[in-house]
Amino acid sequence: MTDRPDSVAFIGFGEAATAFVGGWTEAGTRPARIAAHDIAPMARMAERFASHGVTGHAAPAEALAGVQAVFCVVTADQALAAAEAAAPHLPEGALWFDCNSCAPGTKRRAAEVIEGAGGRYVDVAVMAPVHPRRHHVPLLLAGPHAEEAAPVLRALDMRPEVAGEEVGQASSIKMVRSVMIKGMEALSAECFLAARRAGVEEAVLASLDASDPEMEWARRGAYYLERMMVHGRRRAAEMREVALTVQELGLGGGMSAAAAGWQQQIGELEAAPGEDDLIARLDTLLREL
Repeated sequence: MTDRPDSVAFIGFGEAATAFVGGWTEAGTRPARIAAHDIAPMARMAERFASHGVTGHAAPAEALAGVQAVFCVVTADQALAAAEAAAPHLPEGALWFDCNSCAPGTKRRAAEVIEGAGGRYVDVAVMAPVHPRRHHVPLLLAGPHAEEAAPVLRALDMRPEVAGEEVGQASSIKMVRSVMIKGMEALSAECFLAARRAGVEEAVLASLDASDPEMEWARRGAYYLERMMVHGRRRAAEMREVALTVQELGLGGGMSAAAAGWQQQIGELEAAPGEDDLIARLDTLLREL
């Protein structure tokens, strides 16, 4: 299959899935049939499915019937379980795009499950937030089917690049990058929350700006807090996979594990980010903490 698939399915129908579908619809590259399955109750998901013109199913078997390609977009801690639940129902030769932020070892285990069921597994790393780019978000592909899978995504007006022929090569890039990106978020949260509680936030920000003015620390800090407040639990799941990645490389992974803790703690507060202001967000979090 080297052109646009007629029938695709999503396993997981959250932010990434809706971003892809919305992008395809606007671009005119939307497949004729889009099915989806999510572990959330159908009563909760029905409106989301309907608003995107997607046929939702309570069971993966129904969603996967007759599809040519599957986009697995669940949380990192559910990626392997999703593959195991879907594999018995996967059509022979269907492409399985594992878009989850997982350790290479987790991806290799999922690949064994999908390949063992007759599917074609593709390690996909989503290299930026899906908004505002939606289906144009940069993707890295890896694995033995990556080269044949890339034209399928391009036919959907997506932006894939092949990173290698081995499962785990794309995810390694994403995971190691996240040590820095999501680690910076967690460090910023700890730094600025402590500064605000100590009453020295203005002095700390001035010192940081003097050391590295291009960072625009107040603006960057506000953005980091917004990402953690809205997506902290999902980012924590990814950071636990990042820690596992670093551990598999023999380097411990302690920094990433600690970052996961802050992501989880802030995400679980379910605090509204409110206005785009660092101090306002710090005060909101400090009240909750």
